[in-house]
Amino acid sequence: MSLAKIKHILLVLSGKGGVGKSSVTTQLALSLSLGGYSVGVLDVDLTGPSMPRMFNIEDAKVTQAPGGWLPVTVHPANPEAGIGELKCMSLGFLLRGRGDAVVWRGPKKTAMVRQFLSDVLWGEMDFLLIDTPPGTSDEHISLAETLLKDALPGQVSGAVVVTTPQAVATADVRKELNFCVKTGISVVGVVENMVGFVCPNCAECTNIFGKGGGQVMAEDFHVRFLGGVPIDPQFVMLVETGRRPRYPKGTVIDGTDFPEIRQLHHTDADTPVEEAKDSSLLASKYLDCSLEPIFRKITQDIITAIG
Repeated sequence: MSLAKIKHILLVLSGKGGVGKSSVTTQLALSLSLGGYSVGVLDVDLTGPSMPRMFNIEDAKVTQAPGGWLPVTVHPANPEAGIGELKCMSLGFLLRGRGDAVVWRGPKKTAMVRQFLSDVLWGEMDFLLIDTPPGTSDEHISLAETLLKDALPGQVSGAVVVTTPQAVATADVRKELNFCVKTGISVVGVVENMVGFVCPNCAECTNIFGKGGGQVMAEDFHVRFLGGVPIDPQFVMLVETGRRPRYPKGTVIDGTDFPEIRQLHHTDADTPVEEAKDSSLLASKYLDCSLEPIFRKITQDIITAIG
């Protein structure tokens, strides 16, 4: 099995679509990599593979090697800067274009998930994050069956479950928590996404979708609440255009003044054109994002929880 040299496997799950699983997976991967860990991201959302776009590597192609596929490198390890390597595998790399539809029935989806788990040559990795589609259908069942059958004891560290604060979202995400109970997958914790909106023109953070629904759900299921994550348009711009996050003077989130922090990380050599072209700079640019300290704490809590 190609997962044999991976220390920890984490699933990112949600019973609801549109809650931001892929953005959470992206930021968990960047935070772990910035912490010095080697990280792989496996995208098993077969009908909506978005990880290549999130990492700005849509034009990359998967390389066939003896024994399987080589995942695409987002950035190599940089021991001097304390950054671990980051790799990604997705069906998106195998499609001809972004708009190509994947029209597959259940058995073909099941076979593709199993092939991803068996034929991708990750090598030695500290973490493998598996980004999943919404629901509890074919991909999830195949994933759970294969991992629980073939993974080494303790290798599957558990699942990070993502929700948004609204009751309509938590009602569906509760089903995902029940899925984890039925399949024997431990829940590392719950992330409440889209808790507040960081205005790009002022320092205000407004709870447009409410707040606290994910925390109440976590308490009801007696699982860890990992934290709330606001919507930050600067993170969207970073992913879509490669532009380094920039905040108006006076923007303070969780006690951090981001215009001042940005000046510490930014250098004159990082011009907007160069930044947009180079996906290897994504991690360094993410350091200037208001969400980075939030996910740094979340990843620290996850590492503590899984030992």
